[in-house]
Amino acid sequence: MITRILAVAGVVVALTSASSALAQNGGSTLGATAVYSDDVVQQIAERSAPRLPSGARSPSFVVDPSWPKPLPNNWRIGQVGGMTIDSHDNIWVYHRPRSLEPSAAAGLGAAGTNDAGVPIDGLGNPRPFADQSAGCCVPAPSVLKFDREGNLLDAWGGPQDPGFLETNCREEDGCYWPGREHGIAVDDDDNVYISGNGTNWTGQFPFAATYGDDSHILKFTASGEFIYQIGHAGREGPDSENIDGGPNGTPQPYLVADMSVDSENNRMYIADGYGNRRILIIDTETGQYVGHFGAYGQNPVDDLDGGNVDPYDSGPWAGDYSRGNMTPMFFRSPLHCAIISDDGYLYACDRGNNRIQVFDLDAVGGTCSNPNAEPGKCGFVRDIHVAPQSYANGTAVTATLSTDPGQTCLYVGDLANGTFYIINRANAHELDRIGRAGRQIGEFHWIHTLAVDTDGNVYTGEVDSGQRVQKFARYGDISCSGEGNPDIGLYSGNR
Repeated sequence: MITRILAVAGVVVALTSASSALAQNGGSTLGATAVYSDDVVQQIAERSAPRLPSGARSPSFVVDPSWPKPLPNNWRIGQVGGMTIDSHDNIWVYHRPRSLEPSAAAGLGAAGTNDAGVPIDGLGNPRPFADQSAGCCVPAPSVLKFDREGNLLDAWGGPQDPGFLETNCREEDGCYWPGREHGIAVDDDDNVYISGNGTNWTGQFPFAATYGDDSHILKFTASGEFIYQIGHAGREGPDSENIDGGPNGTPQPYLVADMSVDSENNRMYIADGYGNRRILIIDTETGQYVGHFGAYGQNPVDDLDGGNVDPYDSGPWAGDYSRGNMTPMFFRSPLHCAIISDDGYLYACDRGNNRIQVFDLDAVGGTCSNPNAEPGKCGFVRDIHVAPQSYANGTAVTATLSTDPGQTCLYVGDLANGTFYIINRANAHELDRIGRAGRQIGEFHWIHTLAVDTDGNVYTGEVDSGQRVQKFARYGDISCSGEGNPDIGLYSGNR
């Protein structure tokens, strides 16, 4: 039974091959048998077992513990800021090397000295006695490109990538590598867009940025050659109505979280983000401003209720929820994702308000007022509340859509509760949820980003001390249908 499940899932557990290889190398087959025992595989399957309501259908998933394959060069991955999948089904992982703790960067050599003259590595860890404190490990370049089998295809970017800032991303050319890596997108021409949400960087260690806050987006070729920058790095605060001020008249973002590209019309939709309270729309060819909008499609977003509501100092979501206000008229920090569907809708992760807001792309971006949060006005379609009773860290952190013809499944990652939901996009009912908070395979410590390949496999990335990527292999159905639970993220005793 377990072998059949894993074969359908596409997870290769080659007992015979593993035993044979071990024996050929003079080892015992007992070790391979223990590693791949039915009990071990049963635990893997149970952690990802579907729990569908009667009459509902959705994909099922099992975690693939072999993905990705080990990285070369003693490289380690830090917090995963962003993840995306390109038109060739390559998985792009954008991580934060500077988030690694000292023991995970012990292979770094000295890169300078601190104020006391003590040698330190690029992350500021002391190196007073030797060039390295141990053989393992060193931070990987910030941008990693994998195929679906988990092979590393390319890696580049960041101050820890030797020579990259001197040749590929030079400040004199207008390229400022983000202080804290966050969002990534790849268009159909294989151009790569990255953002950051770092603040208060002052150059306190060799790999640190020195310009201040991340308030820009960078565009590169697939191999890491710089093309252009949107916005000037180092802006001191948010301004959701600023549509100029960047290089060559491009918009000025601030602490951008993530973005998606519609290659058919050369538009990028930006979750802008940890400081600003807007979806920013730009032309990907030029970086020029196209439009922007706030919650419920309103614009402007900085003058709510005649100036009586300040979206930049609005307190936590718990206050609104306890008062029964389920329609805050602004995106509450952070606005964390902007996902576009094939049929012309945008799904915005309003993480700070525990909701997904859905918009009609044909009707957003211009000046509009929607003070009563009316569907059908200003391009606003609907709210999808995600575990609204949860207060910590936000729930609607990341989202993506299934790749069946109708994109019938909406997947939403919930950082606060350590899971991702499978939602019927047609009726916004929760059909299933995958994973729970924890450190074992198939579990999550601060799930932060989701992506789906053309076979429907789901890839996840974690921040805080999770610092890993996982692949969940799809099996069974490819689409979502039927009635589930309209209260997404409802607590229950065993979840």
